[in-house]
Parts: sequence; C-alpha cells; structure tokens
Amino acid sequence: MATNGTRRARIGAVRYLSLEWIDALTKAVAADAAMQRAAAENTIAITQVVTGTPEGDVTYHLAVSNGRAEFGAGPATDEDLRMMQDWDTAVGVATRTVNPQDALIDGRIRLGGDPMKLMAAESLFVALDGIFNEVSKVTTYDVPDKP
Repeated sequence: MATNGTRRARIGAVRYLSLEWIDALTKAVAADAAMQRAAAENTIAITQVVTGTPEGDVTYHLAVSNGRAEFGAGPATDEDLRMMQDWDTAVGVATRTVNPQDALIDGRIRLGGDPMKLMAAESLFVALDGIFNEVSKVTTYDVPDKP
C-alpha cells in the first residue's frame, strides 16, 4: 500500500518493454485507485509502438472505457490514437532524459489518429505518470544478452 492511500501492485525487477514490464504495468494500472477514478471520466484507446528495440518492435496499449482502464500487450481495439517512436526516444522519455513534448514537436514521437482525445484525457495521463514512476523504480533499461 502506498502512503497516499492508493493500492499498488508489488513487482520485482523488470526489463523495459519486455512482456514482464507490460505485465507489471497491467497489474499496476488495474490496482491504482487514481487511474480507476480517471477512467470514470475518460474514454480513449491508445496504441504505443516502439521500433528498433533489442527484441524487435514492441506494441502495447491503454484502453479506457466504461470506468475501466486496461493496459496490455498488442494494439488497442478501436484505437483513437497511435503513438510511434524509436527505442532511444522511448528510453529517453521513460528515464526522463527526453522531454515528451519536445519529442512530439521535433517528430521523434509521431501521432496518428485524434490528438484532441489525447489532450482531453489529461487526468488519465497524470494518473498513468504516477504508475510509470512506480514501475520505473524496478525497471532496468539494459539491452538483453544475445544467446
């Protein structure tokens, strides 16, 4: 239990963008009270595609509707927005060495779909940022060993 009264999923170390990382975020999104409150106010389906990762391209999604938020592997069904970026940009944003707004402006993050839905879902992304911060505490950003 976090000190702010929200329930957080407990997880071990996970490698960024691995299936274990996606699973950790899936559990954390489901367990986070702030995210569930924000889900009651928003409806959006976002697909995130990260290209050129050490394990190939990675696709995951956040889908929010009917008061429920779901994070998982693969594209969102009926996506409203698609965000695309390469590995270096994704790691930079995740480790806070790249400002996401700057990356959008200079084209390192590309958007497809309805960007107005993204802007309208600010409370959702505030909650999601808190979840990413929690999961980042146990996330490694190293490149996996080749067999």
